[in-house]
Amino acid sequence: MTGFTRLVLIALASLALTAPASAQQGTPVVAAAVTEVRPSEKIDAYAPRFGRTRPVIAVLGENSGTVMSDFVLPYGVLAQSGVADVVSVATQAGLLQLPPLKIAPDNTVAQFDQRYPDGADYVVVPAMNKSGDPTLLAWVGAQAAKGATMVSICNGSIVLAKAGLTRGHRATGHWSTHQSRVAAFPETVWLKNTRYVADGKIVSSAGISAAIPTALALVEAIGGSERARVLATQLGMADWGSAHNSDSFHITFGDRVTAVISYFLRPTQDIGIPVADGVDELALSLTADAYTATLRARVHALAQSDSPVRTRNGLMLVPDMVAGRGKQPESILPGFDSTPSALVLDKALDDITTRYGAAAARFVVLEAEYPRQGR
Repeated sequence: MTGFTRLVLIALASLALTAPASAQQGTPVVAAAVTEVRPSEKIDAYAPRFGRTRPVIAVLGENSGTVMSDFVLPYGVLAQSGVADVVSVATQAGLLQLPPLKIAPDNTVAQFDQRYPDGADYVVVPAMNKSGDPTLLAWVGAQAAKGATMVSICNGSIVLAKAGLTRGHRATGHWSTHQSRVAAFPETVWLKNTRYVADGKIVSSAGISAAIPTALALVEAIGGSERARVLATQLGMADWGSAHNSDSFHITFGDRVTAVISYFLRPTQDIGIPVADGVDELALSLTADAYTATLRARVHALAQSDSPVRTRNGLMLVPDMVAGRGKQPESILPGFDSTPSALVLDKALDDITTRYGAAAARFVVLEAEYPRQGR
């Protein structure tokens, strides 16, 4: 989610040094929401509309700042599945900022409406900096009114809530915003301890690491269990069920102190990630998010020229650093190998632990809401 470690965690860190013990322990300020969920959430099977032979999926972003992995991970999984026409969409013309990356989207919302006047079958809604942007909320509401299934990733559920779409529905989001969502949108039944929630035409997921399982659940709804199983195997996912324990994620006093030290007292390293046509956008996104979340690194998409790069599944990535020209990164990561996409985060965490220590790796786990096993 955008700025989780840089804004939420750092803000908590700066307050923690003087906060009373009850505040440091996270004393709830509102009543707890419902935490019980069904054993397994399941997205309703796709029902063809408008004479289409395959569904249209819009992956939506707000130009000034959309969470990279929330956008890129579902786009990559859904495009790779081959079960739908997947379109990257921005609220306005120009580049879509997915810090630390940026892309040239396929359509603006206006262009998408011209291209698909009946609307999308599914709209993927990531977390965004301007979750209350009028153009964003109006378009999301209009797509829902046309019958699209809305699929929020992480705190994209806040966008749906602000559009009034989660009212009376079950939904979820990133672990860190649970209490604030309960307080701000009491007419939504906010669930914890689930990777995703499927409530009719409102589907929502937990933090970043839930994006791939949620996308696979959508692949299953459209193309069947076997197609989802084959793709999950290719990606390195053992399963895409909804089982999850969000209560295991919490910010400690030590996290707050480490955040202050990392942000204010330790140097930040510029890291280049090599990109070229055909780069795996899933691996790229997971890696870039991981190093950014440490508070110790600035990540750059490092290309051989300033020409846009077409990723494996069709995103048009605009590099921000060119090899041998101008400022260069202090460290360049190796190119991506044959490691399945979903397992790349573990490789990044291993390197981050070596470079910056276990405390920095913990920030990545907290931001991604990643249930890393045995570490």
